Amino acid sequence: MDENPADRRRRHRRVPTTLPVRVSTIEADRDPWTGRPFFRTSQETCANLSRGGAFVRTGELLEPGRRVLLEISLPNGSQVETIGRVAWTRHTLERRAAELDTGIGIEFLGGASSALSALADFVTHDDDPRGDS
Repeated sequence: MDENPADRRRRHRRVPTTLPVRVSTIEADRDPWTGRPFFRTSQETCANLSRGGAFVRTGELLEPGRRVLLEISLPNGSQVETIGRVAWTRHTLERRAAELDTGIGIEFLGGASSALSALADFVTHDDDPRGDS
């Protein structure tokens, strides 16, 4: 199997997923018409997950550097909350590809130790053969 050069640079194993995730901004945006602050929250899908971060499929592309609260619903019913930073965004112009590839890469910055342990357990014990190192 050919290895993607980007995969060799990764610090953590990535696991393909289709987990529901809620993404909420931590810093307020300003409404351009009223000047009032507001926060963004959206229900999305986590397409892959590692101990260090996640790729979230979304049309709500936040700019790199934005801090977010990520609430990931694991298959066992537990909820993992972590603070993250948008590391990069990916926007595709083709309609079909956009459904699969548009999203944001989020680097985890922290969270409760129990939540981070649950996340590490999920990634470590996942038996999906599509997971890569």
